[in-house]
Amino acid sequence: MTNLDHGKFTRMTTTFHSLLALDVFALFFTGYALMFNDHLWWLLVLMGGNVGVVAVHRLAGLGLIALVVFWMVMMLITDTGRSNFREIVPTREDVDAFVQDVKFMLGRADERHPNARQFAGYESDEVPLLSYVGKGVVFIFAIELTLLVVSGLLIWSKSGLMQYFATRTAAMAFVVFHGLLGIIMLMGVMFHIFEHGFHPAFYPLETKAFIPRRMIPESHADDADADGTGIEELSLASSWNKVANLMGVLVVIGITSVMTASIVDEGYPVPRELHLEGSPFDLLLTIGINVGIFVLFVGLVLSLYGNVVRRRWERQLREEREGPAATDGGDVSSAED
Repeated sequence: MTNLDHGKFTRMTTTFHSLLALDVFALFFTGYALMFNDHLWWLLVLMGGNVGVVAVHRLAGLGLIALVVFWMVMMLITDTGRSNFREIVPTREDVDAFVQDVKFMLGRADERHPNARQFAGYESDEVPLLSYVGKGVVFIFAIELTLLVVSGLLIWSKSGLMQYFATRTAAMAFVVFHGLLGIIMLMGVMFHIFEHGFHPAFYPLETKAFIPRRMIPESHADDADADGTGIEELSLASSWNKVANLMGVLVVIGITSVMTASIVDEGYPVPRELHLEGSPFDLLLTIGINVGIFVLFVGLVLSLYGNVVRRRWERQLREEREGPAATDGGDVSSAED
């Protein structure tokens, strides 16, 4: 394993990642337009009103189910899928890494456990493909998606749900659960956007999530035995500091506002019987929730931009292959084959 191919995605994974991102963003935009319709009225109107938003939300929900089922099948029937699944299964070393991390934070350990290391300044063979934190993120995300899908299917027809559970309270419990799960997932996605879009080593885009590993060189330079991991070759973008700080503030404002609004707003996802009376900060909440939507929009733009970068990368590689053939008077099409 070289330094560059540590953790890179296959072509199928990059495609799945892009489709999943688009689908999740569609669910967020439509779901929160319904949840906070008084704060995001413009988004509701933009997507065709309540009927249109519900239709798009359900369509995106079906898309999410299809993507999840597809990925589960690929994990079972492909060698790469089975290998990746084995990589994310927690081990005894992960438990030891967690315990040592706690001791490290308390000053009772001199260093972090090797299984807790992230790929930054280490050789690829010195760190796991996924730290115990990374494995935890994968499992949390998988559980959230599963619960969102199940609860979403259950509340597809609220009247049918009430008939099945016999009481309105039980039916509303699933509605509340689905909405609160969405808020929890929103926080994770916002942090994910910030971490992978504004990390100093990746800014403004973590290309490994979009460019398949077969298209990325296996060494940092012509000399494969060059010292270092390649991180010393990076230079910090001049705009990173200001942009990262700004996005960090927007992420905090967005998350705080959505969490607050879910408590003080009456109705979905919190029933009237449970909400806190009064909302003296309606204007601030409206601004904050729209800030959160802006952060999601930035994530959507970065996802689309990643695919643009991939297409440009593919075109550049194709031109490099075609160049010598065209210069020698050869057939360009045969060179590409």
